[in-house]
Formats: sequence, C-alpha cells, structure tokens
Amino acid sequence: MDANRDAGRWGALADGTRLAIVARLADGPQAVGQLAAGLPVSRSAVSQHLKILKDAGLVEGVAAGTRRIYRLNPAALAALRDQLDTYWQRALARYADVVEAPKEED
Repeated sequence: MDANRDAGRWGALADGTRLAIVARLADGPQAVGQLAAGLPVSRSAVSQHLKILKDAGLVEGVAAGTRRIYRLNPAALAALRDQLDTYWQRALARYADVVEAPKEED
C-alpha cells in the first residue's frame, strides 16, 4: 500500500465538484463539454478538476479527434474500495469484541 498515493486519491475525492465528476463518469466515459454541461462550473474549471483526478490516477483521458474522452480508472477505484472494506471489517470486528465482552456488574 502506497500511503501517499492513497492519500492523494482520497484528497482528490474530497472536493464536491470532483466527486460529482466521478459520479458522472461512473455512468460512462464523457468529454469535458459533456461533464461541464451538467455541473455548475465552467468548462475550464472541469478541465482543472479532471487534471487533479488524473494526477491522482482516478481518471484516464484518451484523445478522440479534437477532444479528450475521460473515464474512471477501475483499478484505482478498486484500491480505494479495498481500503474501505478493510476499515469496515476492522470496525465490525472491534464492535463484535465490545458486544461479546463480559459485562461488569454494578
């Protein structure tokens, strides 16, 4: 696990606009113009957010003529999901320990 890379990925998702872009890309690949059309920010701002997401490894861009089509990087998202699953399993195990611990009598 590369803690710096993972922190960068989580940090990239901490912005509401970038999270909205990721949510839209979950529906399928899109160009900047398509993404900007459904967001309350300019096309230039969407491009800047996509650069951050790309630098974090969460999205990939492919040239298609004069425009770029962006899609999610499934491996990067799977890595984040694995991290969340690990945290969740640890939290459930600790909860089970507390629930199953003998109770002190007053």
